Amino acid sequence: QELKGNIRVFCRVRPFLSDTDSNGQEEAIISYPSSVENAGRGIDLMNQGQKCSFSYDKVFDHSASQDDVFVEMSQLVQSALDGYKVCIFAYGQTGSGKTYTMMGKPGRDQKGIIPRSLEQIFKTSQSLESQGWKYCMQASMLEIYNETIRDLLAPGRSSSEMPGGKQYTIKHDSQGNTTVSDLTTTNVFSTADVTSLLEKASHSRSVGKTQMNEQSSRSHFVFTLKIFGSNESTGQQVQGVLNLIDLAGSERLTKSGATGERLKETQAINKSLSALSDVIFAIAKNDDHVPFRNSKLTYLLQPCLGGDSKTLMFVNVSPEASSAGETLCSLRFASRVNACEIGVARRQTQSKSSSDNSNRLSYG
Repeated sequence: QELKGNIRVFCRVRPFLSDTDSNGQEEAIISYPSSVENAGRGIDLMNQGQKCSFSYDKVFDHSASQDDVFVEMSQLVQSALDGYKVCIFAYGQTGSGKTYTMMGKPGRDQKGIIPRSLEQIFKTSQSLESQGWKYCMQASMLEIYNETIRDLLAPGRSSSEMPGGKQYTIKHDSQGNTTVSDLTTTNVFSTADVTSLLEKASHSRSVGKTQMNEQSSRSHFVFTLKIFGSNESTGQQVQGVLNLIDLAGSERLTKSGATGERLKETQAINKSLSALSDVIFAIAKNDDHVPFRNSKLTYLLQPCLGGDSKTLMFVNVSPEASSAGETLCSLRFASRVNACEIGVARRQTQSKSSSDNSNRLSYG
């Protein structure tokens, strides 16, 4: 019997972006407690002369490499191959390093969680072939932009595409599996397949310039890998899901300088992130009603937040004094997420004896 799990939270502090940032008092707003029980888990923030202390499952300081980060969560990624639903998402203000954490940059050392996770999954699935396992995998990628779902792999898709067209609807079945109607799903057989899909999706994704960030993600990006495994020698079957999500950045309108279309985007982003907060509060308080349906984002994430998924949230924060207020909001939100108790993570498996009677996967 697996214990009910809390949503795990990792915090990552990005480096100063230029030498000028780190002159003078800028250094002092974030520090890390050295006490044994909090080493690697605690973070202190100085805001308006007050010290605020937080602790999470893991804290990465500004010197942590992409490899350091991935090593800590590779076991979780492995769970998707074992038949679990896994959800990993990045949260934080605009410009705090979410997309770098999730996607990374070109270059072997710079790869983020998404490409590293896929490399690991393909590598491990190939090594399990000798034990009789065969896997097939399907990828899909979408963004939620101004409360509209956009299929990033749809043929002929480009970011200039006008809204309208297909209406995608989110459905959850009785086993907690999520489908989005009419969404393009593509069979993938190698890391190279997924890399080319990620490139296609990144060209389609809505980005825009704000005062906070030259290339700011204006949408929530959701990558889903469905994994179906069967073992010929034992007759066992597993069905896992890996959801990797790069949320749009939270930002204050006064700081981002958004106007016109950018203003509308920012309002939609902030509304969906506040719906996410409402859901987290309701789960943390054990409320009878959790308002998952208040936004497309929370409805899509419902199985990750309220079901039987293994869920990890990255909170990304900036080290600059000018961001202290936003950083405090992000760290407080992350603490509430960390306190949320969600369902028992269950494996979706089926053994040979039950497969003779029925082809439906059951939870073990």
